[in-house]
Amino acid sequence: MPQKIVIIGTGFAGVWSALSAKRLLKLADKEKEIEVTVISPEPTLVMRPRLYESKASTLVHPLKTLFDEAHIEFIPGLAEAIHTEERTVDVKYVSGIEMTIRYDCLILAAGSYVNRPEGVTGLEEYAFDIDSLEGATKLETHLEGLGAFPASLGRDTVVVCGAGFTGIEIAAELPRRLGHIANARVILVGNADEVAPDFGSDPRLAIASALTDLGVEFKLGSGVSAVDSEGVTLATGERIETKTAIWTAGVRATPLTAQIPGRKDSLARLYVDQYLRVSSANDVLATGDAACAVADGNSQYALMSCQHANQLGRVSGYNAAAMLLGKPLMEYSQAEYNCCLDLGSWGALVASGWNRDGIKLSGDIAKRVKSYINQKLIYPPDNIQEALRLADPVTLDSDRLFEELAQVAG
Repeated sequence: MPQKIVIIGTGFAGVWSALSAKRLLKLADKEKEIEVTVISPEPTLVMRPRLYESKASTLVHPLKTLFDEAHIEFIPGLAEAIHTEERTVDVKYVSGIEMTIRYDCLILAAGSYVNRPEGVTGLEEYAFDIDSLEGATKLETHLEGLGAFPASLGRDTVVVCGAGFTGIEIAAELPRRLGHIANARVILVGNADEVAPDFGSDPRLAIASALTDLGVEFKLGSGVSAVDSEGVTLATGERIETKTAIWTAGVRATPLTAQIPGRKDSLARLYVDQYLRVSSANDVLATGDAACAVADGNSQYALMSCQHANQLGRVSGYNAAAMLLGKPLMEYSQAEYNCCLDLGSWGALVASGWNRDGIKLSGDIAKRVKSYINQKLIYPPDNIQEALRLADPVTLDSDRLFEELAQVAG
């Protein structure tokens, strides 16, 4: 019976894990001895970094042909339970059938989900999100339908709850998306006293200036205590009338991390070693948003972003195959970090360094870089040979990559 690598998830880390494992098995001429299986409800890659954009329903990339040509088995279902001692995964197929899948090596790449704190009442019932394809599509339908309501302060006001990366991108895009509303207002709410608190002073000032130019208003220094059908109540007691509250205040790792023994961080990610192995569970690797992995060999951990998920996936897939082949493992490393933030019709901004304290690019050229990333770079190739070539975990560092992107875009 062939050995089996099982991957849970078809996000960026899951897709590149599968392709990277297949690449190494092909090079070793061991494809018949070791199978690669992927579990997910649909054989698709949701372009999650783009869900702040319009036409959300189109932001999905089919994977079936790529998986078929790579001889990657796809199981349409949800992984409901992981049994690390037995090396099995309980799967509920989309058809309703339940089955237990065995593995010799497991890669958990099931991503993350938007965090909705229980202390904020009404989130589940009344707040929109752009965390999932379903959520983004629901928001788009709502935004397009606002014009059917009588004009009012609540109809014309959209409140974005969370002034971090995701909140900034959707707030910057909303003035364009609300062009059919004559007196539209966009209000960005954040706990911190400044917008973009995770950025350095120069990028932060540039981001605030761009949002102001776009007409975005700020309510900073206070969180949200409640959301209902007609408004948002801040922790200060202030109330903002709105029919549209968008929750962007952070994510947490997949609940499946709780089923794997081992230490987790505050975001429920599994701590992994330099090879992305979970030390407390034999033959289990965590990757993407499920992994708390040191990226620079020192103190910086990979972020919950596709920039890190792509490389985490390549390394986890390679190492899963290498473990079964008895080959040396590869250390995960992304020493450099550059953050590319979309700022709507104003342009974009590329902040450099782990502290995001320098501006590498801004305005129109940064927008061209961001557009190239969103519309081309993050999509896996349709050609299987090109996809396997790009699955090589030895890749450009972030600084060199952004230099090349600037040349392409400029």
